[in-house]
Amino acid sequence: MQEIERKFLIENADFLKGLKGLKIVQGYLSSDPERNVRVRIKGDQGFLTIKGISNDSGTSRFEWEKEIDVQEAQQLLKLCLPGVIDKTRFEIPVGKHIFEVDVFDGENNGLIIVEVELQNEKELFEKPEWLGQEVTGDVRYYNSYLVSTPFTQW
Repeated sequence: MQEIERKFLIENADFLKGLKGLKIVQGYLSSDPERNVRVRIKGDQGFLTIKGISNDSGTSRFEWEKEIDVQEAQQLLKLCLPGVIDKTRFEIPVGKHIFEVDVFDGENNGLIIVEVELQNEKELFEKPEWLGQEVTGDVRYYNSYLVSTPFTQW
């Protein structure tokens, strides 16, 4: 129940042209940095996720996720704090890892974040040429921050 990931920016997402992504809409029942609670609809699936506070490097934190009925997720989204995350996710295999490229819409339009999940914090991974600046641990790029302070307002 430990999430270990690194985050990066991408300046140019041209390499995604022609690829099929999956629409994600999510809101937060709690955006407390020590324990945020997220409701997500990913395609035709619903999820409830609880995340704990990140470690000092921002690379790992507690994460518990449970699939829920999509209709229940739609109802829970109505109870969420103001703001919503609206994005399309592309999963790009590179070497032994899957890079999740999130292209944001709505209030976060123009932002593209890439995440790669790791087995441990020191795990090496192949870095594709399109990978940009690392932003692991920068809270401005956490979805729970972006919901209340959107990228378009920076």
